[in-house]
Amino acid sequence: MKEKVEAALAKIRPALQADGGDVELVGVDDGVVKVTLKGACAGCPVAEMTLKQGILRVLKEEVPEVKGVVAV
Repeated sequence: MKEKVEAALAKIRPALQADGGDVELVGVDDGVVKVTLKGACAGCPVAEMTLKQGILRVLKEEVPEVKGVVAV
């Protein structure tokens, strides 16, 4: 499952990098994906929205076993 999540994050990464940010996979635990937001994303006031409406949506489309995503 971790490999599938990495592949899905690779699809999201260019959009984040275009705005000066990035996302790094920390791990997957019982269907919950743990990520670290980096660069401009780390201090962005809409990072939570990016996490839930952007990253989570794509992850669930690509990897249906994903239950949630959290920033650590």
